[in-house]
Amino acid sequence: MKKKAGAQASKAVKGRKSGASGRKAALLRTQAASRRSTAPSAAGLAEAKSEVRRLRQELAEARAEIEQLQATAETDFLLDILNRRGFERELSRSLAFIKRYAACGALLVLDVDRLKPINDAFGHAAGDQVLKAIAKTLASHVRASDVIGRLGGDEFAMLLWNLSETDARAKAAALEQAVDALRFSFGGGAVKTGASVGVAILNSHSEMRTALDQADSAMYVRKAQRRHEAA
Repeated sequence: MKKKAGAQASKAVKGRKSGASGRKAALLRTQAASRRSTAPSAAGLAEAKSEVRRLRQELAEARAEIEQLQATAETDFLLDILNRRGFERELSRSLAFIKRYAACGALLVLDVDRLKPINDAFGHAAGDQVLKAIAKTLASHVRASDVIGRLGGDEFAMLLWNLSETDARAKAAALEQAVDALRFSFGGGAVKTGASVGVAILNSHSEMRTALDQADSAMYVRKAQRRHEAA
């Protein structure tokens, strides 16, 4: 009787072991099937890479469009130079460089003389022609590293690098002479204009708004001097 009970117990243990082994094997098969179902296929990887390339291309195009819009917002369309917004951004950036590296430069503000009488007598198309000629003249008298902008109306600004005060004032005089030498033909007659230039020296203590105000004030002083000289 005892032998029979022992045999039955041994058989039950073997059954439980066999059942556990079967369940473990089934679990392993299920896990393997799950891994196979979730593992990316070659086609899936290729599709994912293609999608990444597409997104990168779209991002590059978006960045290029943003840069183009920014450039458009900071450009004077008539003269193809920086407008006030663009020039002030460049001036702010340059002043940060000057402060960090103890560099120097000069800010020149130029106001065109006698532009309003030209507009009144011959129209704004004539005035635009004068402004284009002046912008071209200024560009021909500065270096590629210098910056030219139109602050508005008949007022220009120039950021000139690495100039002493003496050199900056000499450059201002040369620019006045170059603009004074321009001649135009409107209404069958010769027309000339002129320019008055103010100078502010830039150093590590300069602030953008203060520098612009200094150059602008110096320009008005120079304009008064030129009127007195012409009288």
